[in-house]
Amino acid sequence: MADRPHARTALVTGGGRGIGRGIALGLAEDGIDVAITYRKDADSAAETVTEIEKLGRAAAAFQGDVSVPDDNNRNVAEVIDRFGGFQILVSNGGIASRGRSVVDTEPDELLRVVSTHALGPHHLFSVAVPHLRTYDRSDIVVISSVATLGHAANGAPYSMGKAALESLAMTLAKEERDHGIRVNIVAPGLVETEMGRRLVKGAAGIDDITSLSERMPFGRVCQPEDIANAVRFFVSEKAGYITGEKINVYGGGQDWR
Repeated sequence: MADRPHARTALVTGGGRGIGRGIALGLAEDGIDVAITYRKDADSAAETVTEIEKLGRAAAAFQGDVSVPDDNNRNVAEVIDRFGGFQILVSNGGIASRGRSVVDTEPDELLRVVSTHALGPHHLFSVAVPHLRTYDRSDIVVISSVATLGHAANGAPYSMGKAALESLAMTLAKEERDHGIRVNIVAPGLVETEMGRRLVKGAAGIDDITSLSERMPFGRVCQPEDIANAVRFFVSEKAGYITGEKINVYGGGQDWR
């Protein structure tokens, strides 16, 4: 970062593809250097890094699973070492549950999903916040889901994980306000990503997610860029007096099932 002494830096977990990739690229468009983490897909992460660099920003990818404390410890240290620090943390890493009822959900799945969406971010924040406190302003944005609005059947692990994540964010917003850290939530609905395509195929037998456009708000399926724009707002100067808030990004309601 020697040639970018005044640039802000963001760490985006799960930033290699899908919503995370959209967020990473959107932040880069705003002049922010971006570090991303990825769990398995190294090729997609490398492609995202290349796209960020094409926008003129510094970028790097680090392998890690947010549900593994040692990975969080290592990744935070590596980002600080590589970029000299970071002022923005976007907690985006997530996985889907298997769409089973409570009765049919295995304990291992419940732990896996809730750990990824809530327990892991709790540890990540505990590691990152002392560093974020060293700046006059820092931002944490957590990517939740509108699943917490409806708590639909056959999705308890996912809904539980996201609800716990939102509780964590609201608590952290109160704890860290005096340290200049803003903590906010962005909650997407159905988004045109690989996970979104798998969801509509599994839940409704729909092979082409874009076929839902006519039934969607504003005549189109939500895009990763729509989620990124909400994140970009929260970390901008325009949102300097906002913390502990949530934006649902689903066009005011989606009915696709």
